[in-house]
Amino acid sequence: MANITAKTSSNVYYKARLAASLHNEQLSSREGAADIMSIDRGRLYRIESGIANPYPEEIHLMADLYNAPELRNYFCKTICPLGEDLPQVEIADLDRITVRTLSAIRKLGETKDLLLDITEDGVIDESEKADMEKVLCNLEELEQITQNMKLWIKKNM
Repeated sequence: MANITAKTSSNVYYKARLAASLHNEQLSSREGAADIMSIDRGRLYRIESGIANPYPEEIHLMADLYNAPELRNYFCKTICPLGEDLPQVEIADLDRITVRTLSAIRKLGETKDLLLDITEDGVIDESEKADMEKVLCNLEELEQITQNMKLWIKKNM
């Protein structure tokens, strides 16, 4: 294998290609991957070394070719300014995601009750703001777990 710099070896796009090369030998080289995606080998090098950011179209190509849907989330969360508020999605085992899902579902009853109490009079006053923050936190946790589950399904189905 070619001389790999530390900068390249820690790059998420390089790691995804390397993992995919276990199932497709053509992906073990940058040239092979670039040929399949019909992009310039130098362009792929610049992406994998962090010199250039990939275009959204390239992210779709890599995510599909490498079976790495997490690349889409990574791109949206870290590069695209529109996605900076998205939850960070991580690859996790199904059993771990399931436990987190059940825990979040258990909190939904409390969240529902808080939300009903807060909005009953149609006004959110100062004393209810802390409860509204808790509702928001619970919903964001559920959103992240949902995204993790979607990612696991896309990667494993």
